[in-house]
Amino acid sequence: MKHAGILLLLASISIPAVASAETDDLASFRSEARAASMRFMKQLAGEMKAALGSGGPVKALSVCKDKAPAITGEQSRLRGWKMTRVSLKYRNPMLGMPDDWEAAQLQAFEQRRAKGEKPDRMEVAEIVTDPTGRKYYRYMKAIGTRPMCLMCHGDPATISPEIRRTLETLYPHDLATGFKAGDIRGAISIKAPVEQD
Repeated sequence: MKHAGILLLLASISIPAVASAETDDLASFRSEARAASMRFMKQLAGEMKAALGSGGPVKALSVCKDKAPAITGEQSRLRGWKMTRVSLKYRNPMLGMPDDWEAAQLQAFEQRRAKGEKPDRMEVAEIVTDPTGRKYYRYMKAIGTRPMCLMCHGDPATISPEIRRTLETLYPHDLATGFKAGDIRGAISIKAPVEQD
């Protein structure tokens, strides 16, 4: 009986310690993921402005199609995590379709926006356990729709014929139109394994 009491005492001490360590690690991951997301958005905005200046909106489409996945791929390789852009109204189902957790977060972001919160302030970080029992850090940062995004993501009736043709060619399954400035276009999503002892 004495041993059982000691075991219970040790368990009650170690469980909060593990939870506290996970909380600290999650805060650190959130900070790193936020910084990586901001770097990505800054780099993508620079690439978009350069493409718009040198070749207009059609050239800017190549930034979203080719350069954005290259940037997220490089971030993923450097950090050992998976970084991607996802949306409920994705342009490329191979790269932008959300998993269940991401879809739930995007829906929660939409609810927050409906209550007046600005997309640029929306983020979430959690530790999630998959069906196999493996734990992952998950992070998402909302991407707001800016006025310049509407050239390719706005009302289909107002998108130029040249851009519409290009979109139909590049993205035959495109769902990513009909946005207005201030809408949530999607999110940057980061997933990293939790180191387990």
